[in-house]
Amino acid sequence: MPKIRLHQFLSKTGRFPSKRSVKDAVWRGEVSVAGSIVKDIAFQFNPNTKHVEWNGQRLVLPANHRTFLVNKPYGVICSRLNKQERRLGKQSVFAMIENEVEAADFDRFVSVGRLDEATTGLLILTTDGGMVHSLASPEAKVAKRYEVTTARRLDDEAVQRLRAGVEIELETNGHIETYITAPAEAMIESDGRLSIVINEGKKRQIRRMVSAVGGEVVALHRRAIGRLDLRDHRLNQGDVLDISGRDVLALVGVDVEDKRP
Repeated sequence: MPKIRLHQFLSKTGRFPSKRSVKDAVWRGEVSVAGSIVKDIAFQFNPNTKHVEWNGQRLVLPANHRTFLVNKPYGVICSRLNKQERRLGKQSVFAMIENEVEAADFDRFVSVGRLDEATTGLLILTTDGGMVHSLASPEAKVAKRYEVTTARRLDDEAVQRLRAGVEIELETNGHIETYITAPAEAMIESDGRLSIVINEGKKRQIRRMVSAVGGEVVALHRRAIGRLDLRDHRLNQGDVLDISGRDVLALVGVDVEDKRP
């Protein structure tokens, strides 16, 4: 969805009896966009990526949203392609659903979080900005399970360190800072792979965590988000599944509100 003016968005929610009441709510500072109070009725934003609250209540547009589960293959990018990526022949995950949706809806889709190009596994694509916020915001602390193939099997000491939290380096605008990860669920499976569950989403976090305990990731696969597990849906790499947003939220473990489609 393209950007919309704040007063237009509020009017479309059906929560206000008149245009005047919409303007008064904004001017009184009762409306926030992406967590910040906005008093400009003409403020423009994308409701698929920024949530709106009125006196602490979440507002959404009445719409029929579409949601897909994707088993992302290796080498696919989780964003729209820029000119350089097109020249290099890169593939976007959004191309996997292009033939499944109307052309008018295609540009409305966003991903719930991202997987880097070399990581495979579960990804959610949706037109529902509310779902994106519910699942991807740091406050949600949604658990994500990964299967990690390492160059050599991690020993028990390394696994214990992952469970306790390890120090990793993060880069923000060229600035390097250290970060202590939250305790994780971690165990070595019978085939030697590491199974790990985290409820954070720092950039390249799993790879950095494994490196911090002396390991090297050679393959990374996201198997589950909350209770939403790829294996339960029999999705092979490259497969997509049309699914209701309500089912996704219920499977992940987020409370389903009546306003959800």
